[in-house]
Amino acid sequence: MPSLDPAVAEIRRAVRAALVPFAGRTVIVALSGGADSLALTAAVAFEVGAADVSARAVVVDHAMQEGSAEVAERAAEQARSLGLEARVVRVIVDGAPTVGPEAAARVARYAALDAAADDLGAAAILLAHTRDDQAETVLLGLARGSGAGSLQGMAPVSGRRVRPLLSVARATTVAACAAQGLEPWHDPHNDHARYARVRVRNTVLPVLEAELGPGVAEALARTAEQLREDNDAFAEMIDETIEDIVEHAEAGISVSVPALAANPAALRHRIIRHIVASEFGVSLTRVQTLEVARLVMDWSGQGPIDLPACTAVRTGARVVFTAR
Repeated sequence: MPSLDPAVAEIRRAVRAALVPFAGRTVIVALSGGADSLALTAAVAFEVGAADVSARAVVVDHAMQEGSAEVAERAAEQARSLGLEARVVRVIVDGAPTVGPEAAARVARYAALDAAADDLGAAAILLAHTRDDQAETVLLGLARGSGAGSLQGMAPVSGRRVRPLLSVARATTVAACAAQGLEPWHDPHNDHARYARVRVRNTVLPVLEAELGPGVAEALARTAEQLREDNDAFAEMIDETIEDIVEHAEAGISVSVPALAANPAALRHRIIRHIVASEFGVSLTRVQTLEVARLVMDWSGQGPIDLPACTAVRTGARVVFTAR
């Protein structure tokens, strides 16, 4: 018998490991028809029997391009030819002045996938993000100065969203499709330089690889994984610390100044951001976080600080956050 193509084998191994927690349950595969999602769908179709998993493919038609309905139906037919039931869900992408088409499409897509998962009673939504997608996400976060939170990239498991291919290169999904005689669809939006992610993919990463040597994408993905580990550790420390240092105040919450001051800056800043996000549902910028920290470490009688949805003020030995 001919040997199994290495690209196909790598993707099947990744999918096999991802399906283990869902034995006896249903999962859905998000299929666009591109090489990444098509390779993922093929691997899921092959592995579901041994994994004792029921799988369905869901194709989201964003209706943003001419002929999108035909593209979506072709992807669904490919899933059916692989042995999976498939459905096409058409969505309306509502953009806003402050939200670009990519973000609006992503919101609509995830909403449709969540609805399909609810309808089918699916325990997981399998997404085909690859190591290259992870590297692009990290670079975009770095360019925006978004902090360690965005540099963690995408998590392999986030709720019921599961990304089996985060350790797999995009070139591997392309090779796997070719080895199995699958013809992926190429999204013309992936060539439009007006999208920041496309510029990172087609210009920035190739330049980095050319100037710094191969392996940049893998190194960025590895960095994201390490930062996620660090963040998980910080999150656990914050949960343990906050119980002892916060108190509910009228229309808000207060935190002990001596307790905050006793923590290293990294943990102190994370506690401040966590308190505001948990209590008021907003995120603080780096500048805002440092201004609140000055009420703890460099207070000389300054008054309240206006923050999104709340104010922070030093009152004796506590910093009080009050809703605005």
